[in-house]
Amino acid sequence: MSKTKKIFGCGTAIVTPFTENGDIDIVALKRLVDYQLKEGIDFLVPCGTTGESATLSLEETLLVVETVLQRVEGKIPVIAGAGGYNTAHVIEMARAIERLGVDGLLSVTPYYNKPTQEGLFQHYKALSEAVNTPIIIYNVPPRTNTNILPATVMRLAELDNIIGIKEATGDIGQMSDQAMMYKENFIMLSGDDANALPLIALGGKGLISVAANEIPGQMRQLTHLCLEGEYDKARKLQKSIFPLLRANFIETNPIPVKAALSMMGLIEESYRLPLVPMHPDNKLKLKQVLQNMNLI
Repeated sequence: MSKTKKIFGCGTAIVTPFTENGDIDIVALKRLVDYQLKEGIDFLVPCGTTGESATLSLEETLLVVETVLQRVEGKIPVIAGAGGYNTAHVIEMARAIERLGVDGLLSVTPYYNKPTQEGLFQHYKALSEAVNTPIIIYNVPPRTNTNILPATVMRLAELDNIIGIKEATGDIGQMSDQAMMYKENFIMLSGDDANALPLIALGGKGLISVAANEIPGQMRQLTHLCLEGEYDKARKLQKSIFPLLRANFIETNPIPVKAALSMMGLIEESYRLPLVPMHPDNKLKLKQVLQNMNLI
């Protein structure tokens, strides 16, 4: 249980940088991790969906996670992505990642095959039984077309190593239902930067952030202001960074955030198909936001 107490505050859903020829850019990855540590981020989440996990081989996933772990040197928790629509494959991935010594696993709900609530329960139950590492469920229906309902999550919360949920439904009503139903030590984290404030007000314990790739210090500050009940200050800060929160989703995530990090000189702007570079008009809009925030 000691590990679960550390998964609190603001974590970065860190992008996976690629070289121009599409290989993992280890130098840029280390640079990103160093930037995150310097800015005081609470934890890191490599190989999540923002990390283009669907395009990574198992060997590449392990390379990214191991690189992050080595660079972090135990200073902050590392929660690695291990999700998909094939339960057996997810278990294989999770076991391999577990052997590296991560502090937790973030597992997105199975997508495309649209399991029933019982199917979702059995999927996560099988994963829970296969590993000892703490597991955080990731619910993001706009991306997966599958919504794991609060009652199902309550069943899963009874399993020892299902410790929390990354909530990205965008449904305040469902967030509220969850907050009222879950046991006190079950962690609810926002999966939407713009919804961190209301979710924490409902009892959430933090945020897994896209914008923290670009502004980790400010996203951590926003999260902790909310956790400390300083909502007036939090709203003022959110208003100042809101243009970036919106610009990061002007096209499909993580296209804009990788474009922004490239403009900031942290990575090359390289994606794997089916993701492609931003439309020039949208890139200009993003550039203007970054300039207004003195990020470039």
